[in-house]
Amino acid sequence: MQNIPCVNLRDFLSDDPVRKQKFVNEIGKAYEEIGFVALKGHFLSDDLVDKLYQQVRNFFNLSLDVKEKYEIPGIGGQRGYVSFGKESAKGRTTGDLKEFWHFGQYVENNDKLANEYPANVTVNELPEFNSTGKEAYKMLEKTGIYVLRALALYLGLNEFYFDDFIKNGNSILRPIHYPPILNEPKDAVRAAAHGDINLITLLMGAQGKGLQVQNNNGEWIDAIAEPDELVINVGDMLSRHTNNKLKSTIHQVINPPRELWGTSRFSIPFFMHPISEMPLNCLENCIDENNPKRYEDITAGEFLTERLIELGLIKK
Repeated sequence: MQNIPCVNLRDFLSDDPVRKQKFVNEIGKAYEEIGFVALKGHFLSDDLVDKLYQQVRNFFNLSLDVKEKYEIPGIGGQRGYVSFGKESAKGRTTGDLKEFWHFGQYVENNDKLANEYPANVTVNELPEFNSTGKEAYKMLEKTGIYVLRALALYLGLNEFYFDDFIKNGNSILRPIHYPPILNEPKDAVRAAAHGDINLITLLMGAQGKGLQVQNNNGEWIDAIAEPDELVINVGDMLSRHTNNKLKSTIHQVINPPRELWGTSRFSIPFFMHPISEMPLNCLENCIDENNPKRYEDITAGEFLTERLIELGLIKK
């Protein structure tokens, strides 16, 4: 397999049960084998994508003094700005060559969660930055809901199994800027090899070389999407919940060839998280003689805290 499989969400959304089942089979098989797909037929319009990228560029082009006003202490980088080199992959001490922003959940009809999550941060210098980010957040979340419905069917669960867990979930939209590389990096890459924490990740901006995924043979494969595609991968929470039936694949963003060091790269992942109370206990129908239970019971909130400590974003 030289690249990642491609699926079309319109198959799942159609009134044709054959097409719907085809999508369920294709995405399930892909997530068992490599953990990544390229997805067409999502809910992001071309106009919204263009507008979001323009607003993201506008933000990262602001002076460092202005951006640092939006770096909020004490919340583990969960909202607002996180400056260059602050985050490292699990098991590494060298910071990744990136800066990023976090949009979080827009809680509806739940005072408990509204108080639990940090507030979103408003960028005063860019009047359309926050409204555009919110619109993109909602469309990516809507896309993710349908992907998880397909996976629920693949796993032999009720189609709407995940719905209550992801409504008002602790999901994050993260516009990332990988700045031009000015000096030979000693031990740093744009994003070191890692697995994602969450249920699934929906990634905008995988149109050029850089993102690589590791197949079952340990080989690195370029994951390059078409302009109208999102790259969607399984995160550690979903892999754990399915007792590794669905694979959270290790991936990385490598540095470009030296002749392209002077260029920026932008990518915008949406990390789909459930509410913190969701149990990640291994599903009974993913446990058998050949695949015994691999993980202790844990909630999504407990697991997230563990991982944020490992990433250096919060202190014990």
